[in-house]
Amino acid sequence: MDCIFRPDRLFCDLPADVLQDFNSIKVLNDCPRGTVLFEEGHPARGIFVLCEGRVRLSVCSEAGRRLTLRTVGAGEVLALSASLAGGMHEATAEALENSRVAVVRRKDLLKFLHKHREACLQVVQLLSENLHLAYDRVRSIGLARTRRSRGARVPIH
Repeated sequence: MDCIFRPDRLFCDLPADVLQDFNSIKVLNDCPRGTVLFEEGHPARGIFVLCEGRVRLSVCSEAGRRLTLRTVGAGEVLALSASLAGGMHEATAEALENSRVAVVRRKDLLKFLHKHREACLQVVQLLSENLHLAYDRVRSIGLARTRRSRGARVPIH
């Protein structure tokens, strides 16, 4: 309730009564550096709201090499899509520094969203933003490869 970052964060910028309900379903955890919050391919059982610290999101190739997708900071909501879908985590999340994380179990989140439409709309907006970011990343990777391949085929006279 007294976080200075409340206006900028999902599940924090809610009316006081809704925020009280959210506070009742979350569990705050202090995670030391190196803590794995969740692993790629494992069932998503809840969401993680990063209150403090930084977390690396990564995926593993078939050859066992780890590729960092991105580093996220305070205010990020992790595992939202997989939790809402009742699916598997698409990535692994590991704390890069001592962090504070609010965890909400999937079933509690679903009840909360059903009860509070304003929070549900924020989730829809966040999922939409995440989808557009993914489109932009794929577009930039695809266009970069197209430019490189065109550049390699320039005929020499």
